[in-house]
Amino acid sequence: MDQNNKALVLFSGGQDSTTCLAWALENFAAVETLGFTYGQRHNIEMSVRAPVREAIRAGFPAWAQKLGEDHVIDLAVLGQVSESALTRESEITLAASGLPTTFVPGRNLVFLTFAAMLAYRRGARHIIGGMCETDFSGYPDCRDDSVKAMQLALNTGMDTNFVLHTPLMWIDKAQTWKLAETLGGAALVELIRTGTHTCYNGERGQLHGWGYGCGACPACALRAQGYAQYKTR
Repeated sequence: MDQNNKALVLFSGGQDSTTCLAWALENFAAVETLGFTYGQRHNIEMSVRAPVREAIRAGFPAWAQKLGEDHVIDLAVLGQVSESALTRESEITLAASGLPTTFVPGRNLVFLTFAAMLAYRRGARHIIGGMCETDFSGYPDCRDDSVKAMQLALNTGMDTNFVLHTPLMWIDKAQTWKLAETLGGAALVELIRTGTHTCYNGERGQLHGWGYGCGACPACALRAQGYAQYKTR
C-alpha cells in the first residue's frame, strides 16, 4: 500500500472521531484506527469503539474493504501526572485559569506523538484527529496553531512527511452532524447518535434525542446543542 493513500485515525469512540473516521474512509484507500486508555473517567467510550467499527463494516460496504486494523495504546501515565476532572473523580467546573477542569494538559500533543510513532511503523502518511477550535471547551491543544506546530515538530524530529488532518477544525457541532449526513446519510447519523459516546461522566443509561449521556456535562451540552441546531437547519 502506497503510504500516500494510507491513514491513521485517532478514534475514541465519540461523535467527532467517528465522523473523522468516516471522512478518512471516504478519502483514503486504507484506514487504521488508534485509541488511548489514560485513566479517563469516561472509559466506557473504549467499549463502544469495536461495535462502531463493526457497524461501519456491516452498514457501509464501500468503506468496509478500506477499514484495517485497530490499535490501542495504554497511556495510564497521563492519569498519573494530571490533575484533571477527566482523570479524577472531581467536580467538572471552570478552573481559575478559565479552562474547564476537564483539561488534561498536553493530552493531544501526546496523542499525536504516539500516533506518529505508530503511523511511522505502519507506513501511513496521514494522521486524522477530531480537534476543533470552533465549538469546543477551550482546550489550547485543540487549536489549529497547536496541530500545525506538532506537524512541524513530528516531521522535523522523525525526518518524515506526515500530514495532520483536522476535518472538524473550523466547523461547529451542528455542521459536524451535517458532515456525517453528507458522508454516510441518515444511517451514519443514527449510528453516531446511538452508538458513540461523548459524555464525560460515562453515562449510557438514557438515550436522548442526540444520544446517550448525562445531559449536564460540557461534552453533552455541546453535542445536544449541535444536534438541535442541525435538526432545525
